Amino acid sequence: MKKAKLIACHECDFLQWETPLVENGVAQCQRCNATLYRCLPATYDRALALTLAAAVLFVVANCFPIVGLWVNGVLVETTLFGAAYSLYLDGMWPIAGLVFVTTLLMPALNIASVIYVLIPLHIGGLPQRSEIVLRVLRHVAPWGMIEVLMLGMLVALVKLQHIASVVPGVAIWAFGAVMVLLAAAAVTFNPRDIWARLDAVQGRGMPPALASHATQVTAARAGLFVCHDCGLLSKPLVHGHAGTCPRCSAALHLRKPNSLLRTWAFLFAAMILYIPAVLLPVMVTSTLFGAQSDTILSGVVYLWTSGSWPLAAIVFVASVVVPMLKILSLIYLAWSTQLRSPLIPHTRTRIYRAVERVGRWSMLDIYVITILVAFVQFGTVATVDAGSGAIAFGAVVVLTMFAALSFDPRLIWDAVEPEGE
Repeated sequence: MKKAKLIACHECDFLQWETPLVENGVAQCQRCNATLYRCLPATYDRALALTLAAAVLFVVANCFPIVGLWVNGVLVETTLFGAAYSLYLDGMWPIAGLVFVTTLLMPALNIASVIYVLIPLHIGGLPQRSEIVLRVLRHVAPWGMIEVLMLGMLVALVKLQHIASVVPGVAIWAFGAVMVLLAAAAVTFNPRDIWARLDAVQGRGMPPALASHATQVTAARAGLFVCHDCGLLSKPLVHGHAGTCPRCSAALHLRKPNSLLRTWAFLFAAMILYIPAVLLPVMVTSTLFGAQSDTILSGVVYLWTSGSWPLAAIVFVASVVVPMLKILSLIYLAWSTQLRSPLIPHTRTRIYRAVERVGRWSMLDIYVITILVAFVQFGTVATVDAGSGAIAFGAVVVLTMFAALSFDPRLIWDAVEPEGE
């Protein structure tokens, strides 16, 4: 009979016993309702097949043009890397680097990590140094933004069709297929099962000292560390506030070091840069009739007046509403946690989850600008260049993501714990 083991919630640190689940079942935290784990069928072969297909199409997507533009009988084409390189040559290297990292480097690392782990499992072995690869996979996954890129391409196509005849390229279809395949692979790829399999092979089980702990307390109060990279509960080797995970060698802390301080620092920087991001032009269009500077809001107005009101609404929400609400939400979370407020911890935790999920969609405008800058370069007839507001806006997106990653939601629930226990 399989022995039950203790687990700790990553969002509220509540200790509870692992519960067997039916296939495709979901275990939720008894206190904050966070998803603890899922019972997915161990379909490593399916996940490997989907990821290998995504890898092939990812190469195709980066070797072929995104879209073609017919201008005076000449077909203008470029790849995604070529679009990012155009920004680099234009002096906008921060935006070029951001596009390269989020649409090329991180997705490539994600795909390569999954393949590296799954191929040995497919042939009945174990991957070497798999703990490092699984940790890398966990950290790079939030920064791969293929789905946001696809929406950005759609918005860019709407704008480009008012300039010339647009011919969708092979890459745009390939990127769409990569997005679907990676989403399907993520459903069947369960790192938790892989960690359990590694433990079984290496003879690592739950330390006996953990079995004596009762639930209804947090891991911190029980003197236990929970690893955010692999989920293992462990006791510190020596008394202190830090340690090393015995399974994946990640640094352990009872709470994220200087969580609120780092969150406030990222937030203040984002708030300062949000002003130029909204007021300064993100794109400058030069034609024979003069130059026109477009801010984020004027771009929304353009889409609305051209009849693309669904896209206008999406861009407005992603580029204006989401960054503002994210900053305000993080301010509220950091401020209430700083005051150790015990009020509405469930609601505040749900706000934190929403902030983590939607923040990446603010990259939409950056991708639209990247594609337009790459295609609209017609010498003295018409050119599109990225404006200084684009750099500020890209910095706001990255800073708010760092702020969300720095915030430790377990601090919300620390204020609910009774004192003196």
